[in-house]
Amino acid sequence: MEKLTCERAKQIDLVDFLASLGHQPRKVKNPDHWYLSPLRTEKTPSFKVNRKLNVWFDHATGEGGNLVDFGIRYFKCTVAELLQSLSGADIPSFSFHPQPSPAGRLHTAALLSDAGEKKENPGNKIVIVDSRVLADKSLLDYLNRRSIPTHIATHFCREVDFLLYGNKQTVIGFLNNAGGYELRSQNFKGSSSPKSITYIDNGAKSLTVFEGFFNFLSWLTMNHKVGELRTNFLVLNSLSFFVKSRSLMERYQEVNLYLDRDKAGMNHIQEALQWNPDLYKDQSLLYGNHKDLNDWLVSKLPDKKQGLRIRRAF
Repeated sequence: MEKLTCERAKQIDLVDFLASLGHQPRKVKNPDHWYLSPLRTEKTPSFKVNRKLNVWFDHATGEGGNLVDFGIRYFKCTVAELLQSLSGADIPSFSFHPQPSPAGRLHTAALLSDAGEKKENPGNKIVIVDSRVLADKSLLDYLNRRSIPTHIATHFCREVDFLLYGNKQTVIGFLNNAGGYELRSQNFKGSSSPKSITYIDNGAKSLTVFEGFFNFLSWLTMNHKVGELRTNFLVLNSLSFFVKSRSLMERYQEVNLYLDRDKAGMNHIQEALQWNPDLYKDQSLLYGNHKDLNDWLVSKLPDKKQGLRIRRAF
């Protein structure tokens, strides 16, 4: 039996490999195949495989990588154990991606850097080239579709130009405390390095916690005018920062959690309630039939002209 090398294992088609394990995509859009995560339990597909680059990314946890990275997580084994297991499998039944050229490897590295993984080449990543007051019409239209008023978005967000794969894109940028940006538009979702939390200190005794910045903007839309904030804010920008932020959260007298209502978000809420049920408050019941606070807000504002009048309903 020929021993499978790590480089050869990385070339096994991930879509074929997942199918051999009983996992089928819930939706396919060009090269992107979306799955219910094989690594945890969830109801909304957040696990993406880009078949062209043969890499995966779990949007709920911020993890990603190649087939070997997936295999050691899925089987909870070492690389050597995974390769031994694959060597005994019917490898010819899988299709293989050709060994990428150096340029191809850099292209893949750039994708993984966007997923928060270590980069093979630091020059191949999202590079911020400019930021300014948010004014682009297409971005403002995108905010409107997500029921976020312009004056709130422009207070906390910037219009950001960045380069990726040699192409310039313009998106909404939300700054974190390490100097990186969360980057969003109708057609793009990513982040620039370094990845970190966004902590906003208004001198309050309570803390309000969100998974992503659109939920933070949604809360502001619902509750307060900018300048009348009576709570501090923590935007995690990735659920992977939740446990790491425990010491920060437990400085407060009350911590209100507005996490996504998927399996990962609810698990973290339950974990916090086990830490201290008197301190942590699960506020996700407000949007119990929706995936997150922004999704709920959009459902309550079918006519975007209503603007902030929704506050009267709360």
